[in-house]
Amino acid sequence: MTVSNTVAAKSRMPDAFIILFFVVLLAAIATHLIPAGQFTTEVNEVTGKTQLVADSYRVVEDYQGVPLFAEGGEVGFLNFAFEGMVSGSKWGSAIGVMMFIILTGGAFGIVMQTGAINNGVISLVAKTKNFEQAFLPILFVLFSLGGAVFGMGEEAIAFCIVLLPLMFALGYDSITTVLVTYIATQIGFAASWMNPFSVAIAQGIAEVPLLSGMEYRMIMWFVFTLAGTIFTVRYARKIKQTPELGANYAIDKDYSAPVEHADSQSKFDNVDALILTAFCAGIVWVIYGVIARGYYIPELASQFFTLGVVVGLIAVVGKRLAVNDVADAFQQGAKDLLPAAMIVGMAKGIVIILGGDQADQASVLNTILFYASEGIGQLSETFSALLMFVFQSVFNFFIASGSGQAALTMPLMAPLSDLVGVSRQTAVLAFQLGDGLTNLIIPTSASLIGCLGVAKVDWLVWAKFIYRFLLLLMAIAMTFIVVAVQINFS
Repeated sequence: MTVSNTVAAKSRMPDAFIILFFVVLLAAIATHLIPAGQFTTEVNEVTGKTQLVADSYRVVEDYQGVPLFAEGGEVGFLNFAFEGMVSGSKWGSAIGVMMFIILTGGAFGIVMQTGAINNGVISLVAKTKNFEQAFLPILFVLFSLGGAVFGMGEEAIAFCIVLLPLMFALGYDSITTVLVTYIATQIGFAASWMNPFSVAIAQGIAEVPLLSGMEYRMIMWFVFTLAGTIFTVRYARKIKQTPELGANYAIDKDYSAPVEHADSQSKFDNVDALILTAFCAGIVWVIYGVIARGYYIPELASQFFTLGVVVGLIAVVGKRLAVNDVADAFQQGAKDLLPAAMIVGMAKGIVIILGGDQADQASVLNTILFYASEGIGQLSETFSALLMFVFQSVFNFFIASGSGQAALTMPLMAPLSDLVGVSRQTAVLAFQLGDGLTNLIIPTSASLIGCLGVAKVDWLVWAKFIYRFLLLLMAIAMTFIVVAVQINFS
């Protein structure tokens, strides 16, 4: 090993798994220092969701911190990895999202192995040179609308897989791919006027008319989307001119080589056309399922698996791949995304170590939630609203689910807003912005980790790149919250 390689190895940032391990360790220690608490719960007649009852908090006296190792299916510090990975259900994190990532990775492994995407990209780039300037802005706006209208999140993982080779062929990088897909969806998610998974649920719990305040939120969505589009386009232009300035250049320069130096004689034939037709039909089916049929993780994963099977059959019949090649491609695609899936499960272990995210069960998170709401209530209107935003931003690290966070926090924040003179609509605004914007960086977001895994971007590289932009977005968010307080947004 050379001296430069030795220095690079020593100075390398800790892997995401190492960071997660020590975060879980801190969570385990916290269970011995912070008392656990619980709330009484009830079913909200408007949303149909179970929510906590304000003023029902109590300390659980017989609660003890987690042990080093637990037996009989109980939770201990060293049990967090397994317990995190098998937690939840097929409808969400962790096990549902993990299997979604693995199956989607396997399916797209087949698609990519056929070479149809590569050949199609080369052909498309040659025919759309004049359209390139508008390509990124249009993509960003479309994905932002997806986040705003139907809460698009996990779906961005699949689109990252599809768009990555196209971005490389256009001279962009993996970071640009994540920006125009996942980041766009989360900006739309945060600034939405109708997101069914955050705004609608929070408004129902706060007893605010559904879809009220739409005009103000639409202005907000436009401002946030414009900021995101400008940031993305400026970055993309910079790294297209000087690729070495790319935040993930060390990885991209090797990964993108096959696309950048693709054989100029590559032919786009009938098999490619048939595979891409089936692929596009599958994507249309996915979009239809989400919008018209309410499909979620179980259906989406099965749709992508079906897409992989169909493409594999076409490739075999068209003599593009052998049967065993299809199986190998599926395994390799799943293998490539296995680390991302494991991080999703292990990150869920943080919440489990702290006692879980159920309001009616003993949990340190319930205690944190209670005392944070008590502290916010002692401040002025504007500062209370801003602290609500800050609290929701921090709490999203533990509960990276819009509906879950709304069910836990809004029953406290809504009546609290009445006490400090802030409208409940503003409390909902603080919730949606705090919940949505921090999805851009938190390692407990399954969708973010999935997209980074697809793009081969280490989380620490991503965090170092995105934090300045996130601070800008949070400053814009605080401005909108302050204005909402001043105009008594309702």
